[in-house]
Amino acid sequence: MKDIIELASPDKNSFAKIENGELISYLKNGEELIHQKGNPGWRSSDTEMFPVIGPTDSNNFKVSTPKGIAIQDQHGLLRELKYSVSSSNDTSAAFEKNYIANTVVKNSKFPNKSTEENLNWPYNFSFQKIYSLTNDSLKIEFKIESEVGMPFMLGYHPAFMLNGNLDEKVISDSTEVSIPKIIEGGSTAFPILNTNQVTLVKTEGQNIKIKTKGFNNFMLWTEVPNMLCIEPITEYPYVGEKMLNSQLFNSSKGAQKFSIYLNPFK
Repeated sequence: MKDIIELASPDKNSFAKIENGELISYLKNGEELIHQKGNPGWRSSDTEMFPVIGPTDSNNFKVSTPKGIAIQDQHGLLRELKYSVSSSNDTSAAFEKNYIANTVVKNSKFPNKSTEENLNWPYNFSFQKIYSLTNDSLKIEFKIESEVGMPFMLGYHPAFMLNGNLDEKVISDSTEVSIPKIIEGGSTAFPILNTNQVTLVKTEGQNIKIKTKGFNNFMLWTEVPNMLCIEPITEYPYVGEKMLNSQLFNSSKGAQKFSIYLNPFK
């Protein structure tokens, strides 16, 4: 049986469930805000993109780093690793993945969706995912420790439940994007760039304000009207001809934090 950790806010009006590090439920005043597995749209409810964002097949799955060529599939090898529980209590839970440089990782997309059976990365890293639930919000924080100078991109990929109404939308300070427009954007997703905050506006139930620290861009993706992925990202990768341009990568400072705050409201 898979391990599920349940969190409850101090006022008992908010609840979260995490299954092996994956956020599978966030209830606020009895309303489910997270896309449920088995519903149309996506087989997961959240995941991470690291150390690359976007497809790598156009580069023959090769990523150039200061330590040589690495083999990475779409959105990176982190999702192929398993989380272990670092700590948990009534309102918070911490999970961790550790990787030793050049360790071969089996690619779950091979052979049906990829030609690469094995993935690798030439740097050690430790990746923590920490949930903190309050009366008002759910915070998801990432702590990354690695060698100074390691190149990386980071994205968080949560899916939110919608009412199936095409009038629902995402707004920021500079733009407003409808669900049909996001669907039309296809696999490259719809970008909202140079902002650390967007709001999901629904026709019924609670809206969700999403604030970030360390990220400064978002991608929006869905193929169906009943769910929407709103993805904080360090960089939008679908720019220009070369998907893995070196300018898209951050350079590790050794230890860094990235945070997302989900704030439901009427």
